Amino acid sequence: MPDTLLSEIPTLSLADEAGDPAGFAAALGGSFERFGFAVIADHGIPTDLIARGWADTADFFALPEDEKRRYFTPAGGGQRGYTPFRTEIAKGASVVDLKEFWHVGRDLPAGHPLADRMPPNIWPERPERFKDTFLQLYAAFDRAGDRILSAIARHLKLAPNWFDPAVENGNSILRLLHYPPIPVDAEGVRAGAHEDINLITLLLGAEEAGLELLDRDGQWLPVKPPEGALVVNVGDMLQRLTNHVLPSTSHRVVNPPPERRGVSRYSMPFFLHPNPDFLIETLPGCISAERPNRYETPITSHDYLHERLVEIGLVKK
Repeated sequence: MPDTLLSEIPTLSLADEAGDPAGFAAALGGSFERFGFAVIADHGIPTDLIARGWADTADFFALPEDEKRRYFTPAGGGQRGYTPFRTEIAKGASVVDLKEFWHVGRDLPAGHPLADRMPPNIWPERPERFKDTFLQLYAAFDRAGDRILSAIARHLKLAPNWFDPAVENGNSILRLLHYPPIPVDAEGVRAGAHEDINLITLLLGAEEAGLELLDRDGQWLPVKPPEGALVVNVGDMLQRLTNHVLPSTSHRVVNPPPERRGVSRYSMPFFLHPNPDFLIETLPGCISAERPNRYETPITSHDYLHERLVEIGLVKK
């Protein structure tokens, strides 16, 4: 079917990947090329673990403000621990986002060569099982991400394991997001229009209305996944790697209608990053006479990430 007729993101099943890897890769790649987004059910992240994650997320953000701020380290660029309400700003925006969040990163052993660029995790005293819950969820997101990257590699006519060395010890971040209730006259939106920095983002919690992507026609398209499904989008690193074959699409989280403004919104994005030394260099198969290389100079993922964290206000120059 021509993609001009595709007006809504189709829901794919990751369970299909095992029996028909080529078919799943083609459907996933088609969704990414059309929207920069995909919706994926049957992703393998256990539902009971997800439920624990939502409960622990809500319990943490319900803690007193001064207790949460004990885990805020401004010098760390928000890579680990707590980032307070009204801190992050979308690139090019004039008003900060109406959200607070917590970051969990990869646990590296003591003395690891990447420890200078991937700081240790910070863990709160409360809720009691917080560390165990989110280390398990991080690992589950990691596994689902590996399977999705394998399908992307197939779509790009690369070996299915092409991304494996790139994401080994990857600098991925699990973000626990809380959008508090907001007054009717609140200035700003829950998350201003932006693109993600990383390779791909795997998101749980988009069932609550608000997430929208900027479609080709300049209209904002609501993203409405079925209950429990992942919303997966292409990030700027993958867009750069593929010379825009796979587009990183602007998206935002708009404020709810008046009857929902008194309700908190929670979501859980997993920003899947390569390891800091990975060189983002345009794939030869994505360069042609019709699609000349937009990025003649390669850049490491670490340097690219730093540039972008400065732009969104999490790292000061």
